[in-house]
Amino acid sequence: MSLIKFLTSKAFFKNLALAVVFIVVLCFLILKWLNVSTNHNEFVIVPDLKGKSIETVEIELRDNDLAMEIQDSANYNPKYPKYSVIEQNPKAGSKVKEDRKIYLILNPSGYRKVAVPNVLKRTFRQAKPQLEALEFTIGEITYKDAIGEGVISMSYKGQPLDPGTLLPLTSKIDLVIGNGKL
Repeated sequence: MSLIKFLTSKAFFKNLALAVVFIVVLCFLILKWLNVSTNHNEFVIVPDLKGKSIETVEIELRDNDLAMEIQDSANYNPKYPKYSVIEQNPKAGSKVKEDRKIYLILNPSGYRKVAVPNVLKRTFRQAKPQLEALEFTIGEITYKDAIGEGVISMSYKGQPLDPGTLLPLTSKIDLVIGNGKL
């Protein structure tokens, strides 16, 4: 039998029709299986976790069939309690599948510590922006008789402060400045 006769034969069209029917039924069954196995159109609403403690968040996520993953927390926010959630992804109110990981950023226990720069023997005009750039606060300024007009000493909470000492951000640093009179 030649190729052209075979392609126009009744047996070829019958087998072609059976193959098409088989593929359609197979696709239908695969799509139904995917709908069932992926919980199609079944969502969980992500709860608002901001400001809640990690213990409360753990219980709430478990109740909603969600998982959590804690990410690095470096930015302290004084508006939230220590070790509470300050950010979450996906956002509250989002629709997600069950067992989805919710990524959390926690509030650290306090501001990170920064080394105090060496502003000794510098004028107040030079020292102030350098300290404020590192987010320190200028506290009490005391003027003392000295030859130069630079910073003579620094203190933190009444204790002498050496350059390079680690202090939390927003710490208040008191300065003793020479007034240029001797």
